Parts: sequence; C-alpha cells; structure tokens
Amino acid sequence: MKRIVYLLLLFSISSFSQEIALLKYSGGGDWYANPTSLPNLIKFCNANINTKIKAKPSTVEPSNPDLLSYPFVHMTGHGNVVFSDDDVANLRNYLNGGGFLHIDDNYGMDQYIRKEIKKIFPNNNLIELPANHPIFQKPYPFPNGLPKIHEHDGTRAQAFGIFVDNKLVLLYTYECDLGDGWEDPEVHNDTAAAREKALKMGANIINYIFTN
Repeated sequence: MKRIVYLLLLFSISSFSQEIALLKYSGGGDWYANPTSLPNLIKFCNANINTKIKAKPSTVEPSNPDLLSYPFVHMTGHGNVVFSDDDVANLRNYLNGGGFLHIDDNYGMDQYIRKEIKKIFPNNNLIELPANHPIFQKPYPFPNGLPKIHEHDGTRAQAFGIFVDNKLVLLYTYECDLGDGWEDPEVHNDTAAAREKALKMGANIINYIFTN
C-alpha cells in the first residue's frame, strides 16, 4: 500500500509539472558541480523527445519530504558524500515508492558513494547493466552500452543499477561523466559529437523514467 501511495504521488505531480531535481547532499563533495548540465539536458529532451520538463531544475536535500515530488533526481560531484540516517530513510522510501536517482560520478566520488548506496540498500548489490538493457535502446540506440565522454583513468564507462521488484530505481554511471557532456560547450571544450552522445544518453534515461 505504501508503494502505491508513493507512486500515485509521484505520477500525479510529474504528469502536470514534470519537474526534476538536483540532490544537495552533505559530506563536503561539490554537489553543485556542472551547473549548466541539467538545464541543457532538459532543453534537449523537451526539443527532441517531447517531454515538458520545467526549464529550471529544483534543488532538494535527501531528507526533505519534497524529494517525493520528483520522478527524477540527479546527483553528481567529485568528493565525499555522507547520508545521515534521515537521508537514508527518505531516500529508501523515495526509491521504493517509484522514484529514480541517477548518480553520475564526476571523478573522485566512487570510493564514497558506494558506501552510501549500501546504507540505503544493505541487501542489494550494484549490478552492471548489460548493453541490451532497455535504457540503452531507445529513443537513441547505444549498442555498446554507456558511452565514454571523458577519459579520466582511461577505463571503460560502466553503468550500475539497483533494482526493486525487477525495476531499475537507481542508476550509477561511472568512468563516463555524462554530466560534463551535458554542460555548455565552452566549459569542457568537448566535441560536438561527444556532447551529442552525452545528451542522447541522458534523454534515454529520462525516457526510461517517464515510460516505465
């Protein structure tokens, strides 16, 4: 019953506003990194996949009850992340109730965020998504899975997920830097091709949320 109530809350609100949010977490990490990334992703999605997302994303803290108002919450940064007990409880309710959290490691977050994800789902392991997962299929095909946007350590990009009742509720993108690819062109001097790949993959994530 609790899951149904949360789902109704999420979808009744998102169907009217389609507002998404950036997660403002504690611990010292730069949660505010990539300030132009979400607005650019929203603009791309509204123009290309027929979404009607508000142009300016909100900012929400993990323990805030307003978290339940957003069908999609994005999290990024380079450093430390600490979720309090209240954060953990609210995030767990949000994700068990139909919400979706996308964590994009902006390089340097990995060693911290994995421990915090384990607080939320102590009995669930991060599972690497295969290239044939639906999130890589439409509306833009990525036959090799998650694209590599920035080199960093030169290792391959990986997408990990947490599943609840066989549904992906948490996506962790690692060694990829989608958010950097969403930013204004002059911020990282990425090629047009790299930015297009990043935005299309972001559109696939948004599409997955609103169609599943």
